[in-house]
Amino acid sequence: MFISDNNGFDWMFICYYFHRFTGSNPFGHSSTNLGSLYKGIVKSTFENFKHLRQTKHSHNPVDDAMGNAEALLTIVEKYGLKISL
Repeated sequence: MFISDNNGFDWMFICYYFHRFTGSNPFGHSSTNLGSLYKGIVKSTFENFKHLRQTKHSHNPVDDAMGNAEALLTIVEKYGLKISL
C-alpha cells in the first residue's frame, strides 16, 4: 500500500514512473492519505499529523518523503498501527 501526504498528487508520479520503467507498480492500485489515516487513528477531523515530522517540510521531494516516513513510523509506534514494513 502506498501511503503519502496528498496521495492524489504523489500517486500519479509513482504510478507513472513504475509503469514506464518497470512495467508494473509494486503498490498495485491502492493508496492512502497520511493525513486521513492520522485523523482516523486519533478519531478527530480537527487533528493534523504534521507535528510528527522531524525533517523540515521544505518541498524538496527527499525532505518531504523523509518527514512523512518519520511521521508514519511515529504513528506505528505510538498508536500500534499495523503495517508491513
